[in-house]
Amino acid sequence: MTDVKDSAPLVLGTEKIGKLLMQYAIPAIIAMTASSLYNMVDSIFIGHGVGPLAIAGLAITFPLMNLAAAFGSLVGVGASTLVAIKLGQRDKESANQVLGNVVLMNAIIGLVFMTVALVFLDPILLFFGASPDTLPYAREYMEVILGGNLVTHIYMGLNEVLRASGYPKKAMTATLMAVIVNCVLDALFILVFEWGIRGAALATIAAQVISLSWQLHHFFDKKSFLHFQRGIFGLKRHIVGGMLAIGLSPFLMNLCACFVVILINKSLKAHGGDLAIGAYGIVNRVVFLFLMIVMGFNQGMQPIAGYNFGARQFDRLKQVLKYTVFCGVAVTTIGFLAGQLFPRPIIYLFTSDADLTRIAVEGLRIVLIFFPVVGFQMVTSSFFQSIGMAKKAIFLSLTRQLLFLIPSLLIFPNFFGTVGVWMSMPVADAIATVVAALMLRWQLKHLNV
Repeated sequence: MTDVKDSAPLVLGTEKIGKLLMQYAIPAIIAMTASSLYNMVDSIFIGHGVGPLAIAGLAITFPLMNLAAAFGSLVGVGASTLVAIKLGQRDKESANQVLGNVVLMNAIIGLVFMTVALVFLDPILLFFGASPDTLPYAREYMEVILGGNLVTHIYMGLNEVLRASGYPKKAMTATLMAVIVNCVLDALFILVFEWGIRGAALATIAAQVISLSWQLHHFFDKKSFLHFQRGIFGLKRHIVGGMLAIGLSPFLMNLCACFVVILINKSLKAHGGDLAIGAYGIVNRVVFLFLMIVMGFNQGMQPIAGYNFGARQFDRLKQVLKYTVFCGVAVTTIGFLAGQLFPRPIIYLFTSDADLTRIAVEGLRIVLIFFPVVGFQMVTSSFFQSIGMAKKAIFLSLTRQLLFLIPSLLIFPNFFGTVGVWMSMPVADAIATVVAALMLRWQLKHLNV
């Protein structure tokens, strides 16, 4: 699909589904993979340029990063779906109102979150599992990241609107731009200037500032399908309510992820110490790479599903779901094979420390045991979100983490120690997939598609 002003969204209801999904998904996959690499690059440079305790300190920040992402997705993902549905209903004016509300909501939430988190940063990090050895690293990193939180939120929100309004290639370009700049600045700040973990954080925020500037140039251009104009920057109750209702699913998912990582960090600290937390930081980055690719397919699916659901073209809705499920399962199966067959070379990318490598290899193999089914579960949850069925998407988002993973984390480590922490994750994956399959089957029958 080309980034053309008036025809861009309309092909969502006419183009062949397979071609359309690839046209939307490939830029999203590149963008999401790049976003994952964005985080991995920080870990790699920190692991080799600062040390294993710095990796553990970085892992301590994951819950706070998840919490920030939760508020970002509350607005961004909800806006993306709402824009797609409005365009499917030929309501361009409302879609443009969504754009203005995205900027305002992200600015408000970003500033409030930054202020509260900075004021209580040390107590938060200690609660998340920081030790006297890892707290300085975690604090140094998050002070910079939180200082740029406003930029991060607006950058992420505008990228979601870019993709949903018919500019998937531009959304991809914005992310790639941030990744490339981040990689260059990481090498410069950490290896040349020797700014340590603070250098990694500065590189991240500087890269986002550059990408945000490029996004703003697009939305100030009146030739863009959706663009800034007078009258769109006042908060509208029905638009904000719609965004928050749809975005509540990924928000709660990220919120649960925050609590889950806290439990994981505390359990690993109790049974394996700081290095076990560092190992989880590495495993999480590796797993996240494959999950982000699936999320790329999901993002490609969302505007297509949302548009055709709004246009009541249910045969096309079913087609895009089938294609996306197949692709998602294929990705997580590749991740499973890579983790089982080549765990040590993968971990060596992050660290050469023998003890940290040994713990991380064991964790990676266990975590990925049922990984092939995760792709199906993720696509199913995203499908409900894409067609505006917020309550069902929320339920599916919560099943794995709240109903299955948290109880497993409270039980298994008491019997199996560190291994019990690792095994809690694949057990939750397997059970959540069964629930997702049952709900999807019922929904498709109900829609008569």
